[in-house]
Order: sequence, then C-alpha cells, then structure tokens
Amino acid sequence: MSAPVIAQKSPCGVEVEAGQEYWWCSCGQSGSQPFCDGSHRKTGFSPVQYTAEETGEVWFCGCKRTGDVPMCDGTHNKL
Repeated sequence: MSAPVIAQKSPCGVEVEAGQEYWWCSCGQSGSQPFCDGSHRKTGFSPVQYTAEETGEVWFCGCKRTGDVPMCDGTHNKL
C-alpha cells in the first residue's frame, strides 16, 4: 500500500486525559478509528503514539493526509 486509506473526510473529536497514551491509526484501515486496532499489519504503516498533555477534546486526523500527524490540519477540505 503506497497511500493510507481515507477513513473519513472529517476530523475525529476525542476527549483525552492528561498523561494518557493513545495510538493513532496511520493506515486508515482500523475499525476503531481514529485509533489503531492492528489492521496495519503487512501494510507498511505503523500507528503513531500521542500522549495527551492536558485533559480535553482534541481533533485527530480522519483522512490520514495531515501534515500535523496525528492532529487534523484541515487537509480533508482539499480532498
């Protein structure tokens, strides 16, 4: 696979907890978007670790094309 699957053309708002570790799906194939469920095996992609600095809502990229991995940077608006 040369490009990740577009899981959705919008960001995923998620409530995170300070100090908690999250693993963002970079391949787009996870059934647990925006997080990894192991579907990347044999794709050449790996999940991306994100550790929340503070508790609150963050916006993870859903299209897998962001330039600010793993956060949404609005790239989905150009797809």
